[in-house]
Amino acid sequence: MDPVNALIGVAAIAWTSQIALGWLQISRFNRALAALAEHGRVSIGRSAGRLKPRVVLALAISEEGRITANFVMKGLTVFATPGDEARLTGRAISEVCPEALFPENKSLQEALTLAISNKR
Repeated sequence: MDPVNALIGVAAIAWTSQIALGWLQISRFNRALAALAEHGRVSIGRSAGRLKPRVVLALAISEEGRITANFVMKGLTVFATPGDEARLTGRAISEVCPEALFPENKSLQEALTLAISNKR
């Protein structure tokens, strides 16, 4: 096998792996979002950034305006999985301050700010 064919083969395997892992990540996100929707109205926020790890935060908000459930996905790769952020559960939306809750994580602050803003 010559080097060109080997390179094409490695690229095809890498591309196929990326597609499969991306599909798994989307499936995990969709399952977590469906489970979150059972707890109330869902609000989603996402941090921006091209070369830094992104954060996706989803909140389930009750009729009374309290966060009943949530999940956070953060990372650069397709291996990011949804995880619960215990500091948010049970808080009223009106008393959530992203800077006070997550002083060490600007991306999480940005995602939370977008999730609690009243964009419709």
